[in-house]
Amino acid sequence: MSFPFQLSDSEWRERLTPDQYAVMRQHGTERPGSCALLSEKRRGSFTCAGCGQPLFTAADKFESGTGWPSFDTPIEGSVGMTSDMSHGMVRVEVHCANCGSHLGHLFPDGPPPTGMRYCINGVALTFVAEE
Repeated sequence: MSFPFQLSDSEWRERLTPDQYAVMRQHGTERPGSCALLSEKRRGSFTCAGCGQPLFTAADKFESGTGWPSFDTPIEGSVGMTSDMSHGMVRVEVHCANCGSHLGHLFPDGPPPTGMRYCINGVALTFVAEE
């Protein structure tokens, strides 16, 4: 796939921490409960740690009890989805629509009104507080 924001592998390695690179460029997963953004409750937005694209608003974040930041709705056009058949199951992978970085997965077990849970790795996000 081609994305509007592109970097070479060496540029991604320079831009991201080793943990971010493992998740965002190698489709890894952070340990549950390991991200400070899990408890972030201020008003603002969550952006892609790779390219800065706004992905989710704080108003769409909810506590899922899974150990990863969870959202019921992304900002329109901010994420893309592909089929992920790793780990012996079929899941929906969520990636940044601007740079293609792996963010997490989508599950149909979220709260109303959407019923969706965007389960996102915290290291793939940067929080921008509303002023």
